[in-house]
Amino acid sequence: MKRTTGQDRTITRNWRPATQAVRGGTARSEFGETSEALFLTSGYCYDKAGDAAARFAGEQQGMTYSRLQNPTVEMLEERIALLEGAEACRTMASGMAAMTAALLCQLQQGDHVVAGRALFGSCRWLTDTLLPKFGIETTVVDARDAQQFADAARPNTKVFFFETPSNPTMDVVDLKAVCGIARERGIVSVVDNAFATPALQRPMEFGADVVAYSATKMMDGQGRVLAGAVTGSSAFINDVLLPFTRNTGPTLSAFNAWVVLKGLETLDLRIRRQSENALAVGRFLETRVPRINHPGLPSHPQHALAMAQMDAAGPIFSFEVDGGRTQAHALLDALALIDISNNIGDSRSLMTHPASTTHASVAEDKRVEMGIGEGLLRLNVGLEDPQDLIEDLDQALTAAGL
Repeated sequence: MKRTTGQDRTITRNWRPATQAVRGGTARSEFGETSEALFLTSGYCYDKAGDAAARFAGEQQGMTYSRLQNPTVEMLEERIALLEGAEACRTMASGMAAMTAALLCQLQQGDHVVAGRALFGSCRWLTDTLLPKFGIETTVVDARDAQQFADAARPNTKVFFFETPSNPTMDVVDLKAVCGIARERGIVSVVDNAFATPALQRPMEFGADVVAYSATKMMDGQGRVLAGAVTGSSAFINDVLLPFTRNTGPTLSAFNAWVVLKGLETLDLRIRRQSENALAVGRFLETRVPRINHPGLPSHPQHALAMAQMDAAGPIFSFEVDGGRTQAHALLDALALIDISNNIGDSRSLMTHPASTTHASVAEDKRVEMGIGEGLLRLNVGLEDPQDLIEDLDQALTAAGL
């Protein structure tokens, strides 16, 4: 591969996803390094004062400040855009920075949002608490029913915001139907695709306008750094999102960008193996727990839709026990191999109790609305041998009285 090949869309758009994940976006320096270079710099120098003026005026190509551009960060942005099938991408300091920016950059007082009920806890805080402070109203709907988006839309509705599969109830949204309703009405559809990543699901192929990520999750995949990303058309990213991020500064560090670049190299391998492992573990748990929410299992009410939209069901699912928080915590405490952790997307298996961790900031009545009960547990299945995970779960379930 030549020095600039990875930045040439006429070439890289023809590569298959696994190749894009390894080589897309790469821009080699004059030293010809094989691994992407890490540019730890806050600013840049100019040969002449006129060059600085020209760059700030947008008349000359080049870097000005790492809040706006960084060579390592730009390589990551190009790689994620390729994987997503998007025209452009901007990365940010965390997944929540990405979600916040994707909404606030295009909303103002008097606007209206329709949001899926089953969102990550902090995303529900955005829709329920932050947006109203700016005079932006949100109607929450059951995103599994596309008609509810149509019924809730108003003349001032600017955004449909939803996650699929959702965290942690694993609700699946009909992307084609909901994004189609949005397109017909001139509404921007914003999809949180963190659970699936573009390796398993590409919402833009079903009509989504904007796709946002916590790249902390599967894209890094080893629990090392925080990162977020927003993908969309060049017009949205450069004309709508960039002015917001330029002046508010949710900037991704070059080091974190470099780590995520390394994570993307193995994304395809990791997420497919973890999906296989999760399916094996899910089949075991289905025989031992009262209820399981795993889109890869035929028992899931939206299994057919999930498999039509996704290449695999992913490594994350949830299940319920009847003994509420007491029994859920007892099961967690009895685990010997699987870690108790609120993170997901890691190569290690992790489990958490959402009602007391990831969604603890959500009011109890809203947690009930979202389907998050006191007996719900979320499991991220890693790269361990699935039989070892099954044996650990088996003894923990027994210890918890299941």
